[in-house]
Formats: sequence, C-alpha cells, structure tokens
Amino acid sequence: MPVITDPPPPDVVADLAVLRAALDDRIPKRKPDNLLIATWNLRAFGSLTRKWHSGPDDSPRRDLHSALAIAEVLRRFDVIAIQEVKADLRALRDVLKLLGPQWAFAMTDVTYGQAGNAERLAYLFDTERVRLSGLACELVVPDDLDTPFSSAANAFQRQFVRTPYAVSFLAGTKTFVLVTLHVIYGDQSAKRKDELLAIARWLRAWAEQEDDFGHNLICLGDFNIDREGDPLYEAFVSTGLTPAPDHKGLPRTVFGGSRNTNFFDQVAWFETVRKKPYLTLEYRTGGNFDFRGVTMPELTVQQLSYRISDHFPLWVEFGR
Repeated sequence: MPVITDPPPPDVVADLAVLRAALDDRIPKRKPDNLLIATWNLRAFGSLTRKWHSGPDDSPRRDLHSALAIAEVLRRFDVIAIQEVKADLRALRDVLKLLGPQWAFAMTDVTYGQAGNAERLAYLFDTERVRLSGLACELVVPDDLDTPFSSAANAFQRQFVRTPYAVSFLAGTKTFVLVTLHVIYGDQSAKRKDELLAIARWLRAWAEQEDDFGHNLICLGDFNIDREGDPLYEAFVSTGLTPAPDHKGLPRTVFGGSRNTNFFDQVAWFETVRKKPYLTLEYRTGGNFDFRGVTMPELTVQQLSYRISDHFPLWVEFGR
C-alpha cells in the first residue's frame, strides 16, 4: 500500500505540474510584505483511500493524488480556514506531512447531531509566516431575550449549530483575528438568517470593543448565502460587514458557471468602526481558484467534487 510520502507515479507528477503552473498564474506569490488568507470548504475532509487512484468501489473517493493536489493549493497561502473537517483526520494528517514541519493547525472538536454533520472547523498556517498570538475561542450567544445579539424577528434562543471559531495570529507586527464558521444549511432559510444576523451583531460588538487595539477582525467561511441582495445576504451585511470587493460575481462551487450568483463562501470585514477606518492591514486583491479542468481533467465535475471539493478556495491578499 503506498503512503503519501512515496514518489508519485508519472501521471500524477504531470498533473501536479499543470496545477502548479495554474496556481503560479492566478495567485500572488508570498512575499515579505504581504499576507495571504484563504477559506476553503473541503468537502467531507476526513478519511483517505491510500491509493494513487481510487476505484469505483473505494470509499472515500479522495485518494493520495487528491491529497497532493489539495496540499499544492494550501501551500500558496499563509493561513487557511477550513470547513467540513471530519472526525477522521487521516486526510488532514497526510496533507500536513506534505506541507512540512513548519505548518501547524488549530481546530475545534467535532460537532455532533444531524445538523452538525460531525464537522470541525480548522485553521492551517505556516509558522514561518504567521504565528498564534494567544486567542482561540468558540463564539456563543446569550440566550436571554434582551441580548443585543438576538434576532430581531424572533430572539435567537439556541446556539449556532456549528459554533464559530476565532483564533488570533501575528504577522510581523500586525495582529489579526480570524472568525470562521459554516452556517447551517437546509430548506428553511429563516434558520440561516437567524445565524447570519447573530454572527453579524456579535462581530460588530467585538470590533467596537477591540477597535483601539488594531486587531483586524476578519470573518470568513461558508455562510450558505444564496445570492447578493437576498434576505440572507442582507442579514450578513446588516451591521456593516463588507465582503472583499474582488469576490463579487466569482463562482463559489464547481457546479456553477464561470460567473454565477451564489455567495456561499465569504471573506468580510468592517470598513469603518466608530466612524474611522477599521483595518490596519492594507487590502490589495482577492479571488478564487477554479481548479476545474486544471487537475484531474478526465473526471466529471461530480467526481472531482469528491476528490478535491465542491467549493473553490476563496482568498485575499493584504499588505502587512
């Protein structure tokens, strides 16, 4: 049985060369004066089939080739928020072996229950570029009716299905706090709206509290927002959260066209707090990485979604 550190076969080597060239072309290089932050919902990121090419009877379909491709994408960033990390960490551990000893991770415990889908939230980060600065917490809301974080329509009387996860990092002299979450998904958009309202109000209060410290609060993850301008989007931006401008119109999933309207994944922050600019980081640019037709082009989109993911990584570049 092959392992992730074995030399890959020639066809995998050739595929990875094409992938690296596309990444070189579409994602800024990491430099001393920049910071690259990404979010990626990695579909059911749990176990791994220890073959270079999984077969129709293998479960999961994600294989060693897939792990190498995922690692090639991840290594282009300094910090990546990952959603849908499962209880089984085989794929994550193999990817970390590929990334090298300077890479580390922080994660939540598994969220059990049907709605929680046995998922974790995680951050992967390159310790040669950023380091932890002390804060790691999960966000909860008070359950009393008078809380400012409750929904205006009906007070938010339960916790988030998958508790948002906040971790602070230091890049040079700049502190930034990332808050990632995977908003509940389902047919009842009202439940999603409650979660989006709650997180927007929570983050606004936190930003105002931390404003004097220059902590650069940034929210990122899979918010399951259907489209710009719908009630879910309006709930998300209701307290001033501003999505990265270069993400407007970009596809978020493998099932959309070259440009589509879904807004599932977001990276956002407050432009102003207390009537003054909030971020001390300088926003430069942002984008996604559409890997369709780049890696494993022989697969259907559905097959590719189980090898790599059904979501694209979404990234932003800041100046330090």
